[in-house]
Amino acid sequence: MIRLIGYFFGIGSVLFILVAGAVAWYVERMAEGLPDYQVLAKYEPPVTTRVHASDGQLMAEYATQRRLFLPIQAIPDLVKNAFLSAEDKNFYSHPGIDIEGVGRAVMVIAKGGRMQGASTITQQVAKNFLLTNERTLDRKIKEAILSLRIEQAYSKDKILELYLNEIYLGMGSYGIAAAALAYFDKSVTELNVEEAAYLAALPKAPENYNPFRDYDRAIDRRNWVISQMAQNGFITEEEAETAREKPIEVNPRPSGTYLASSEYFTEDVRREIVQRYGSKSLYEGGLSVRTTLDPALQKEARKALQDALVSFDEKRGYRGPVSSIDIGSDWGAEIGKIDALSDVPEWRLAVVLEANADRISVGLQPHRAISGALESEREIGTIALSDMKWALRLNTKEKKGSVRSADDVLSRGDVVYVEKKDDGDGYKLRQPPKVQGALVAMEPETGRVRAMVGGFSYAQSEFNRASQAYRQPGSSFKPFVYSAALDNGYTPASVIMDAPISIPNGTGGYWTPQNYGGSYAGPSTLRLGIEKSRNLMTVRLAKDMGMDLVAQYAERFGIYDHLKPYLPMALGAGETTDLRMVTAYSVIANGGRSIEPSLIDRVQDRYGRTIYKHDQRFCAECNTREYDGQAEPQLVDERDQVLDPMTAYQITSMMEGVVQRGTATRVRALGVPVAGKTGTTNDEKDAWFIGFTPDLVCGIYIGYDNPTPMGHGATGGGLAAPVFVDFMKEALKGKKPVDFKVPEGMELIAVNRKTGMRASGSGSDVIMEAFKPGTGPADSYQVIGEDEVAGFGGGTGQVSEQAEQAISQGAGGLF
Repeated sequence: MIRLIGYFFGIGSVLFILVAGAVAWYVERMAEGLPDYQVLAKYEPPVTTRVHASDGQLMAEYATQRRLFLPIQAIPDLVKNAFLSAEDKNFYSHPGIDIEGVGRAVMVIAKGGRMQGASTITQQVAKNFLLTNERTLDRKIKEAILSLRIEQAYSKDKILELYLNEIYLGMGSYGIAAAALAYFDKSVTELNVEEAAYLAALPKAPENYNPFRDYDRAIDRRNWVISQMAQNGFITEEEAETAREKPIEVNPRPSGTYLASSEYFTEDVRREIVQRYGSKSLYEGGLSVRTTLDPALQKEARKALQDALVSFDEKRGYRGPVSSIDIGSDWGAEIGKIDALSDVPEWRLAVVLEANADRISVGLQPHRAISGALESEREIGTIALSDMKWALRLNTKEKKGSVRSADDVLSRGDVVYVEKKDDGDGYKLRQPPKVQGALVAMEPETGRVRAMVGGFSYAQSEFNRASQAYRQPGSSFKPFVYSAALDNGYTPASVIMDAPISIPNGTGGYWTPQNYGGSYAGPSTLRLGIEKSRNLMTVRLAKDMGMDLVAQYAERFGIYDHLKPYLPMALGAGETTDLRMVTAYSVIANGGRSIEPSLIDRVQDRYGRTIYKHDQRFCAECNTREYDGQAEPQLVDERDQVLDPMTAYQITSMMEGVVQRGTATRVRALGVPVAGKTGTTNDEKDAWFIGFTPDLVCGIYIGYDNPTPMGHGATGGGLAAPVFVDFMKEALKGKKPVDFKVPEGMELIAVNRKTGMRASGSGSDVIMEAFKPGTGPADSYQVIGEDEVAGFGGGTGQVSEQAEQAISQGAGGLF
């Protein structure tokens, strides 16, 4: 018997050694070629790039995986405990693997079942970072081996940090920081017990516990996690009971652009980041981008431009409905299928339910619930005839002309836009304007773009007319022609002939420019020429000093990369953008210093290191630790001096005259020192106004995307200047008026603004003109271009009778 027992023991020992050897050989084979777990020390996951306004408000997020990396020290104990309770309560005590779990998985496979989980957090880190998701015994063994190695190489906190930042938790969010925002629009530090428990319930199968699709299942899983937290001593039973009674209230954070009205600005920032650092850095690099945008100014810019576009468009009549639908048993479901202008929240789509002569009954497009489904409530509203009078002028393909009743305009089933009236009683009929435009506001000293509107609606058209649309600036280009002249021997009191001129065009014909309105004024000062926007004077001035010089200055200001030296270009016939024009005016406003327009103040990498900043000025003493009576630090400004500061003041003073007496008198309503210039292109295809105070430059243009005449009288002074006024009223609110600074050494001499001659006494024509040292009013009356025109006399000493008569007639000028 003893011999038999010994025999079986020997066989068992041999078998055990063979099995152990086989297992050891198998494990060793599995260990060969395993991924290098040390790469976890250099873990850099794809992280969300966040774009902020200048005041810190979040504008947009960009990511392939929505993730915000949080170090373990920044993760609250409540959140950590919730995940430990749900996934691995013994995490801080086991060596990396759960022996019972591994054995249980092996037994299931031995019985022919599928590989099961029961992985520790360390094993999940090994799988998620270093292995695949295949359900095989080989992968499970590799996972266990890597887990043991990881535990030996890294601290428990480091492993938990990797896990909590890597896991996918549904709704496109990776890691707990992104999930807290995605589900509850909160930071992890703001989560309460039930919210932390719900997030901890998701790693197993996020889509199975979606509260919009399977609320009961989500509640059950969350409550199980809460119970585990109480059982593990992380919360009290009273706290657990209270938390279990709470519903799951998901408040998803919106994706895309968060700051209303900033879509055009944000998209230009996105393109610049891609151009600088590439798409991978934008969508995975976790950059922090601080922009120059002022949200308050942006809001006012959008409103000022939109109001002007809508007003202009409505005067051209009603062009027809957005769409038409069949009104069945549920009109809300049908209109819900139509996309509205998401960035014009003041407007809502509505379907005409009943049309009468004096009123229209409409059904409003239902709002969408958090889940994305249409809400069940159906709202009915009314449009009175008095709130759609502009639409009584029909301009549709089928009919043009005036009608008298509301039902001649709208029919049952028509889908239109409406806006709630200010008093809340009823709605006004609206239509997206066909005319478009742009507005850019910039700090002249720094080039920081404070507001940018690229059209009526980004949802309607993503084309940014502020930075991408190349348009003719018309007369708004003239200040740069005059700047070139003032920088090269002319003065504001220099006199040029404003009279007809014909110039050979090189093909046997003649180019014969005209003033706006066709009139002319005879001999006039440069000041009068720019105030009244005289085309003929500008052409003669450019011809007298040479277009090569004008082209040189235009390129120096950054308006054009290369301007052909043809005389029509002096009248703004070349094409440029609103952003470039505002930048060029900013050079004048800041005293002639070159600037680089910027939408971005600073870019930081995922570690908070600054990798770009717009302000490149050097300050050697700005970081001094202590004050010991030393002088204030001085910033070293190494920017190029594009224009003589005295010239900059002269042209600024002349453009103040445009506002006070010229083509932009509407701007006087601001009641503060403002300089600016109107611009209107041929056939009124574009209307411009660019103006500035010492602290802010704003440029507007209005026109159709496919340049088309807007109608007689659609000028820069009539269309664009009012937008400037509406915007600047808000931008200047609460600020003290600031005068333009007169450069040291400049002389102010009383002259007659029409003749340019020295004047004494007072009167409407006597002004204080700015002259550089060594210059002043001419002692004798001299007219540039006089010899080209018969019938105006002139000579020297006295202004001829014909010239005086021509001057007194006034002039149209390009408004």
